[in-house]
Amino acid sequence: MIGTLINVATVLLGGSTGTIVGHRLPAEMQETMMHGLGLVTFLVGLDMALKTNNILIVMGSVLLGGILGEWWQIERRLNDFGRWLESRIDPVQDDMADTPPSVGQAFVTASLVFCVGPMAILGAIQDGMTGDFRLLAIKSLLDGIAAMAFSATMGWGVMLAAITILLYQGGLSLLAGLAGAGFAASLTPNRPEIVEMTATGGVLIMGIALLLLDLKKMRIANFLPAVALAPLIVTLLNYL
Repeated sequence: MIGTLINVATVLLGGSTGTIVGHRLPAEMQETMMHGLGLVTFLVGLDMALKTNNILIVMGSVLLGGILGEWWQIERRLNDFGRWLESRIDPVQDDMADTPPSVGQAFVTASLVFCVGPMAILGAIQDGMTGDFRLLAIKSLLDGIAAMAFSATMGWGVMLAAITILLYQGGLSLLAGLAGAGFAASLTPNRPEIVEMTATGGVLIMGIALLLLDLKKMRIANFLPAVALAPLIVTLLNYL
């Protein structure tokens, strides 16, 4: 889990730096930075989404994942968790959850950006099975820079995404260590399951971009099951 711990440290460092600097920036500059992040985030999501080999798999995953997410109320639960953490860390701000951007919104947005993507999954599995954390080290650098930019405009709630990274990537590394090195060798970015999972994650990233650009409010977290459904659908189709 060395790669995951490095990732957590860079997010906390970048997030704390951005939070300190962000308060010194004029509101107009913060808004411009937010829109710039939105544009770049949209480009990243589009690049991921275009990797699909079968758009029907992506569409099916997103639709079914959205249904499951609404049923399980993932977005509401994550926001409630973010507000609960906010009340424990800064009780004075607990009654200001409607002040945009809220801690819950920052937590959910950053968690999705940092964890939805092939580098998080492949890097965590590689780290857990072989001890090679180079891929996660690269991701850590990117996440640290992103955390600095996000926290400068969205506040300290971005740093709470370190909890998500620790649980998600750390859990994957532990499970991968139990699975064995043979499984790690079979996982490559070109595998159909990874390709469609990446493309589906890209759609979610594009949704986050729309939120950052103030174009459309969506419950993006409710689509999270789609990322897990995509490789399952590919596997199922291979057996048919």
